[in-house]
Amino acid sequence: MIHSHRLGVLFALFGLLTFALGDEAAKKPMAEKSVTIKGYVLDSACAFTKGLKKPISADCATTCAKAGSPLVILTPTGEIYWPISGDTPSTEQNSKLMAFAGQKVTATGKIFKRGGSQAMVIDHVEAQVAAK
Repeated sequence: MIHSHRLGVLFALFGLLTFALGDEAAKKPMAEKSVTIKGYVLDSACAFTKGLKKPISADCATTCAKAGSPLVILTPTGEIYWPISGDTPSTEQNSKLMAFAGQKVTATGKIFKRGGSQAMVIDHVEAQVAAK
């Protein structure tokens, strides 16, 4: 009897430890390998409030970004990627995308996902060449 009681306690402790460690791991955002995404650079407010599929104009995106709205990359499937710094302390990221405001870009970097948000530490970004 005592032996089976101890075994039950051990299994319960193992289960709690496994749950606690699994829960901690689930809370930490995981970075994927470097990936490439394509999309439009526009200000985050318009990306969410206007339901746009592409920016209204480069001037509009630039004006909003200069006023403090963070720039994001909006993919053709509607996914939004927030540019983030890979450094601590973090630094602003609008300067990486400002030259591309309102344009279609290809960006490469590491993707982080947490909750319903996606972010990218951008290693390289360039304007997409328009098809002729």
